[in-house]
Amino acid sequence: MASEAFENIAEDFDFLDDWEDRYRYVIDLGKNMEALDAALQVPANKVDGCASQVWIHPVIEGGIFQAKGDSDAMIVRGLIAVVLSLYNGLTLADVLATDAQGELARLGLDEHLSSQRSNGVRAMVERIRAVATVQSA
Repeated sequence: MASEAFENIAEDFDFLDDWEDRYRYVIDLGKNMEALDAALQVPANKVDGCASQVWIHPVIEGGIFQAKGDSDAMIVRGLIAVVLSLYNGLTLADVLATDAQGELARLGLDEHLSSQRSNGVRAMVERIRAVATVQSA
């Protein structure tokens, strides 16, 4: 189960044949993402396990997951945008039911990211799942 925004990204990925174009697209997603306020770039929002600086600030209202994120690296900002598109707008139950690895594999990212970047994406997903688990308890 993925959000409509993620489905749109998956469709765009299918349209783009070349991985260089896909990387540019991911970077553009990051550039178009609203910056996370500097006041929210605090240790409590920092995602451990990422080579770059990564912050994810979740907000749960009415059982619906929303988050903003940021990074000091452009490609990582784009990866944050992809990961957040997977979850934003879902219920906490749907966040926990989402097979992030399977959904992200549809994009082929696992085959084209460095191991450090892949570990960072996994850390982002684990952080979001941990927040959803605590909030739904």
